[in-house]
Amino acid sequence: MEKYFTELIGTFFLVLTVGCTVIGGGPGVIAPLAIGTVLAVMICAGGHISGGHYNPAVTLGVWIRGRCETRDVLPYWVAQILGGILAALVVKYLRQGIAVKPLALAVGPALAAEFLFTFALVYVVLNTATSKGTAGNSFYGFAIGLTVMVGAFAVGNISGGAFNPAVALGITTMGLSSFSNIWIYLAADLLGGAAAGLTFKALSVQDRAS
Repeated sequence: MEKYFTELIGTFFLVLTVGCTVIGGGPGVIAPLAIGTVLAVMICAGGHISGGHYNPAVTLGVWIRGRCETRDVLPYWVAQILGGILAALVVKYLRQGIAVKPLALAVGPALAAEFLFTFALVYVVLNTATSKGTAGNSFYGFAIGLTVMVGAFAVGNISGGAFNPAVALGITTMGLSSFSNIWIYLAADLLGGAAAGLTFKALSVQDRAS
C-alpha cells in the first residue's frame, strides 16, 4: 500500500501546483517552472518507494518496458487519478471566486502536441530511471521534471501541456478544460506512453531482459 499512497501524494502535489499556478498564479514563466520543479522533487521524494510515476502514461510505458508488475498497473492508475481529482477540488477551494476559462483546443494540433511530449516524457523516464546504463544515478528526477517544463513552454498554448491523464482529469475538474476535450488527453497521452515503451524495448537491447 505504501507505493500506492506515494503515487497519490506525488500526483496530488503535481496537480495542485498546476492549478494554483495557472489559476490566479503568476504570469509568464512561473507555471512551467513550478510544475517541472514540483514533479522533480516529488520524484526524488518517492522514486525509491513507487518509482515516482505520478502519471498513468508513465505507468503504462514502464509496464511495457517490463519494470512494473501487471498487478500494480490498475492500483497505480487509481491512486494517480484519485490524487489528481482531490488536488483539483482543493484548488477550487483555494482559488474560489477566480474566473476560469476553459481551453479552446484545435483537435489535430492538440493530439499531436500531447502525443509527442508524452512520448518524450516517458522516453526520458525509461532511459534515466530504468536503464542499466543510468542505474543508480541521482539526476533522473530533474531530467523528468525538466522534460515536463520544456513541454509546457513548447506546446502549453496548443494543448494545455498535460502529458498526463491524471493531470488532464484534474484540469477538467477545475474547469480549465472542457469535459469534451478529455478524450484528446486520454488517447494521445496513453498512446504516447505506449509508443515510448515500445521504442525503448526496440532500441535498448541490453535492457530487454531486465
